[in-house]
Amino acid sequence: MAEWLYEAGIGEARAARVEDGAIVEAWIEPEGDGPRAGAVLDARLVRILSARQGIAAFGGGEALVEPLPSGLTEGAALRIEIVREALPEPGKPKRAKARATDGALRDGSDLAARVAAMGVPVSVLSARGPDLLEAAGWSELLEEAVSGEVAFPGGSLRISPTPAMTLIDIDGTLDPAALAVAGARAAGEAIRRFGIGGSIGLDLPTLGSKAERQEADSAFDAALPQPFERTAVNGFGFMQIVRPRVRASLIEILREDDAPARALLRRAERSGLTGAVELVASSTIVRILSAHSEWLEAIARSLGGPVTLPADPALAIWAGYAAKAR
Repeated sequence: MAEWLYEAGIGEARAARVEDGAIVEAWIEPEGDGPRAGAVLDARLVRILSARQGIAAFGGGEALVEPLPSGLTEGAALRIEIVREALPEPGKPKRAKARATDGALRDGSDLAARVAAMGVPVSVLSARGPDLLEAAGWSELLEEAVSGEVAFPGGSLRISPTPAMTLIDIDGTLDPAALAVAGARAAGEAIRRFGIGGSIGLDLPTLGSKAERQEADSAFDAALPQPFERTAVNGFGFMQIVRPRVRASLIEILREDDAPARALLRRAERSGLTGAVELVASSTIVRILSAHSEWLEAIARSLGGPVTLPADPALAIWAGYAAKAR
């Protein structure tokens, strides 16, 4: 039986679809990340890039508008609908994408609303209740997404997001035909689990026959629900997949600077500690938490006592922990 687990945490909301005790799909929605897909906003055209494209500014950000309505000049007001949320990328985040619309102003659906609309039972979790996310493998999921390394029987995936596409390399000890089938299946499952969209390149072992390539094709199709388009595995073992990309994948979200800080707050809430608590973390994470007084106030209310932030420079960025204050 399928079930969604939803948790409104400090700084982010989390949801995971669990089937047979394992997470098959997961999302994290950081707070304050700009307008969500489906939002309709009033904006102003600030730059025309071409006959079809322009940049519109709105309160809190900018969006690439395509197609651009004819006759608009720079400075003109227009109403836009967000069709793809802004995406985090090292150095220069990608603007949101939008289209012109005359629809009514509205917010985009948040994670709770999207999960509720999927027609699957939803359990809303509390920080004081059983940690069903952890029981289903939440920590292991985060570790896979952060490292990009996903093991499967006889092999492993290495997932590398780039500005152009997400690349998935398959390696292992099985013979090439068996590795291709197992790797294609594992890749399809990982794409779903991490919410990877856009252009995806899958590098399988080189296969000697069309029948072997078709078997890998079929294994991939069985693992990843539609919608997507793909090429057949070619003679070099490469498949290209294109999926709708409406928001950042879990892998991209967890590469944001403050992702380890939000994860530490979750561990603190689930630690069983109460009263005065220390959140021991690297200097970088301490700086991030110190800049979010609202998070610290929320975790102090949750734990029922003051929270201090001793820094331990020896800790890795994801290795922070909660401890009873000394």
